[in-house]
Amino acid sequence: MRWRGMDGHFSDFLVIGGGMAGLACASELSRNGAAVTVLDKGRGPGGRMAARRIELAGVTVSFDHGAQYFTARDPAFRAAVAGWEAAGVAARWPAAGPDAWVGVPGMNAPLRAMAQALDVRWGVRAERLVRNGALWRVDAGKACFTAAQVLVAVPAEQAAMLLAEPAPELAALAAGVASAPCWAVMAVFAAPLVLADTFRSETGPVSWAARNSAKPGRAGAEAWVIHASPQRSRALLDCPKERVAETLLADFFAATGAAPVAPAHLDAHRWLYALPAALAGEGARHDAARGIGLAGDWLHSPRVEGAWLSGRALAGLVL
Repeated sequence: MRWRGMDGHFSDFLVIGGGMAGLACASELSRNGAAVTVLDKGRGPGGRMAARRIELAGVTVSFDHGAQYFTARDPAFRAAVAGWEAAGVAARWPAAGPDAWVGVPGMNAPLRAMAQALDVRWGVRAERLVRNGALWRVDAGKACFTAAQVLVAVPAEQAAMLLAEPAPELAALAAGVASAPCWAVMAVFAAPLVLADTFRSETGPVSWAARNSAKPGRAGAEAWVIHASPQRSRALLDCPKERVAETLLADFFAATGAAPVAPAHLDAHRWLYALPAALAGEGARHDAARGIGLAGDWLHSPRVEGAWLSGRALAGLVL
């Protein structure tokens, strides 16, 4: 059954969040014949699987500045990844490990492919949820959406704020999750650095660095992504991004032992909710009586695969 909103926006299900969890949930519901609308505040597919592009001297340079790769261990997720590989939107990346995969030509490519088959409204921020009789109304700026059920698939901290008034018990669940931040630095160099394609550390200020231009489907300039450790990210949390970029670049050279080189481009991005302390065993949560549910990696495991499995789990509970 479809429900018509006050302004013509209607759906059986309204999914808030167009990241991996939200799109996995929406895809499964859509495959089972439901009318689904997805709302996402971003300009396009990505979330923490975002890819950023810049123009440098007339050349496009890309960075996977969020999730660097993903693994596939669950049989259902392995089947999904095999489909992405067949479609040319995912490929193995041995430099990060024997079971590492990346989106092609950017990390957000699988999300973009999933979104093409769905009704996704990009650039739409859900600001307020209101129970209106048997329906849910979602206020999103000048737009208003109505649905029989609302399924929220955003980071825990954002879910807690959105649900505080309409679903306090679900808001409390989300509020119990804390996420570690991560500063990501994007750097371009005029010549290749004499380093391996990836760098990891469990103890230093830089937890990860990768030659983004060496990933499958990428080419061009020597582009690197550097992730600060949670501790370093917290210490720099409120610093200007220009200062953060310079500080972490110095940390990177010190950690790898490479000779410092002035970058042709340097920028930074702060991920406030990069690594959630997941509620193991939850998977997803659905209140069938009220028609509202939750999904996200924070309900399963803090990985791309965890987000996908949580989204599928929520769809299963609904169906």
